[in-house]
Amino acid sequence: MVFEGFVEFDIETAEGRVHGRRGGDGPPVLLLHGIPETHLMWHKVASRLAERFTIVATDLRGFGDSASPPSRPDHSPHSMRAIAAEQVEVMASLGHDRFSVVGHDRGARCAYRMALDHPEIVTRLAVLDIVPTADSFRAADMDFSLGFWVWSFLAAPAPIPERLIAGDPAILVNHMLDSWAEDPGVFSDEIRTEYIAKFRDPDTVHAICEEYRAAATLDYAHDEADRGQRQIECPLLVLWSATGAVGSWHRPLEVWRRWADDVRGGPLDVGHFLPEEAPEQTARHLLAFL
Repeated sequence: MVFEGFVEFDIETAEGRVHGRRGGDGPPVLLLHGIPETHLMWHKVASRLAERFTIVATDLRGFGDSASPPSRPDHSPHSMRAIAAEQVEVMASLGHDRFSVVGHDRGARCAYRMALDHPEIVTRLAVLDIVPTADSFRAADMDFSLGFWVWSFLAAPAPIPERLIAGDPAILVNHMLDSWAEDPGVFSDEIRTEYIAKFRDPDTVHAICEEYRAAATLDYAHDEADRGQRQIECPLLVLWSATGAVGSWHRPLEVWRRWADDVRGGPLDVGHFLPEEAPEQTARHLLAFL
């Protein structure tokens, strides 16, 4: 993986430890990954962005090499509100009190929650291939149930998904990569091995399941409480797959314009994993926006 000029770090937070890399020089930008990935998903675009920005790419709580606090019955340590607050803490420890955020998939859910909860901190926001969690659940139907079955599976009561994943972590990771991408060949053997290795850790899998349990409870409730009450105040870039579920089931710009006034973006002719499937296009859009 190419992170030329980047240095790795581990930062102790109030509730754990966050692992990541930083590099470049200029206005700070935080990159947040999706599932089944780690911060390594940005390896094709990070160096390009670092030519103009200070780039920080982290593993979300419980993912990759970041730690996770003990779970609770209400799943609150794994809500996007809690995860976003931890990422704000990490950026502050690196000397960045205000910064832009770019998130893909789960990382995008953390990113927009951060913009809602910390409007004084987030200067620009880019979300890749999502609509808000509550809007996804509101629109749920048969297609959603069959297409996004991972949401329901991972949110099932513990320890059911944890035990099932332990039987063959690779089959789940490869399913996500192969079925959500237009070109599964973009994932090298090296990167697949890295992603699968993390899913062999029972603590990582439990944290990820807890995050999906929080999505179906707290994250949904937080979105609904904010609906019509709080707006994303910073400029918002929305990019999505032209062939994927988000673009098929929603009109992403219309959805996001209910959450923010300054919204722009469009589809890319690739699958779900924009930064890995279309790094040049993704970097070009992000550089122009940031």
